[in-house]
Amino acid sequence: MPAIEKIYIARHGFRVNWVTSNWTSPTGLPKDPPLTVFGVEQAKELGDFFLSLPEDERPTAIFSSPYYRCLQTAQPVAVALGLPLYVEHGISEWYSPVAPGTGLHPRPQSATVLQTYFKEIDPSWSSVWYPTRKGEDVDEVHERTDGFLKTFIPKVERQFGHRHQRILLVSHAATVITLARVLTGDMQLPLRVGCCSLSEFVRSSNDDVTGSWDAKRLAQGDHLKDGALRDWGLEDIRIADGKVIDDPGIPGTENEVETHFGRCPTLSSNL
Repeated sequence: MPAIEKIYIARHGFRVNWVTSNWTSPTGLPKDPPLTVFGVEQAKELGDFFLSLPEDERPTAIFSSPYYRCLQTAQPVAVALGLPLYVEHGISEWYSPVAPGTGLHPRPQSATVLQTYFKEIDPSWSSVWYPTRKGEDVDEVHERTDGFLKTFIPKVERQFGHRHQRILLVSHAATVITLARVLTGDMQLPLRVGCCSLSEFVRSSNDDVTGSWDAKRLAQGDHLKDGALRDWGLEDIRIADGKVIDDPGIPGTENEVETHFGRCPTLSSNL
């Protein structure tokens, strides 16, 4: 029998660069803003919500995108429930394709480095997937999410056995949407995702890793005092001539060569 029975997915809280241009990344990584004070309060409300659930409904492990805002969102849940916080690059931010000649998108540091900012991080988990630093179009972010889930869920079950029947993923709007689509098998699922909103999926089939999950809630914000604000959907993507608008890479990375992306190479022989 599969070990994972339920997956919760939350988007990060309200981020500081939405309210001011005068901010500094705590990690020094470009495009890695922290939460606002309001966003931190949203994250605490998320932790309070999970703590209010019966013990047999709470997640027993948290996997977060490596971006600071997601780790900040996951931290109060980890503290409230006394859970390990694992870093997973496969649920990182979505960036549109880099404009030619402008370099690459950022990639956050390893779990070991990020543990210096969040002591709750358990660096024993190795990410199963890495998004390309060259960016993704809409089809490619769906493909990334599909490949990630088909790799991630079996690895969790192999590594932990039946220890974690309920897990929480903390990610970003576009990634949350594609995770929901791949889990349910509805690749046209209309969904707008607000800050610190929460989705819940229950496994309905023991045979399939993806496409076999029932959505019990989708991007709901009823656990938040002010609801799920700043919602975003894939329909908000800027399109020109039927294609996603290019996004500039990070200055200074024009001559960098991307070393790896997709499924982590060390897993290939085990799948």
